[in-house]
Amino acid sequence: MSVSFDFSDDVALVTGASGALGSSVCEAFAEAGATVCATDVVEPDDEASALDPNAVEFYGGDLTDEAAAESLVASVVDDYGGIDALANVAGTWQGGDPIEETDVGTFDLLFDVNLKTAFLASKHALPYLQEREGAIVSVSARASLEGGEGDGLYRASKAGVRLLTESIAAENEGTVRANAVMPSVIDTPANREMMPDADHERWVDPRDIADVMLFLCSDAASVTSGAAVPVYGEA
Repeated sequence: MSVSFDFSDDVALVTGASGALGSSVCEAFAEAGATVCATDVVEPDDEASALDPNAVEFYGGDLTDEAAAESLVASVVDDYGGIDALANVAGTWQGGDPIEETDVGTFDLLFDVNLKTAFLASKHALPYLQEREGAIVSVSARASLEGGEGDGLYRASKAGVRLLTESIAAENEGTVRANAVMPSVIDTPANREMMPDADHERWVDPRDIADVMLFLCSDAASVTSGAAVPVYGEA
């Protein structure tokens, strides 16, 4: 059974757009007819970018900086009149050391990229999402559900994303829906390089996660808010 969505009158803002998952989210929204406003610190012409610049309107910016986040959102609204959906995809992973051996710089990086970007993008997009009764979907992680060895700060930052999402949903009940997805290991070139001996067939394709995120922003999920949706398949 195939499922399709129509976002032809909508403006979608996607953070972390140059990565494997972010670019898949942009592609899914674009195929559904949305005007896709993509943002990342990695420009589309960078060799590290997976983004198709022809399918989106790109806005460069560092969403860990509040002035930059406010300006970026304002630019999108000036250009397209509003925002209907916000996909907080920007994120990173670092781990390997127990807490007592982890540098504070790792804390700053993980909480800035994983949590602060979601906070600032949501903070400045919410007034416009409220006007259009829009939706937010953010990327948490399966690892946020419990503690573990070697990547405690990553887990904590992603738990923060999940709780931020629940709070936004509670504060905007009946106006803006906010949900999160929880991937485990995503099937990306970087993850395959990092874990060459893993069973890659059990990992989840970024596009499959993007489709769930699209659903959560659609009218089909009109009664769903404050949820954290598992998207880890067999991973």
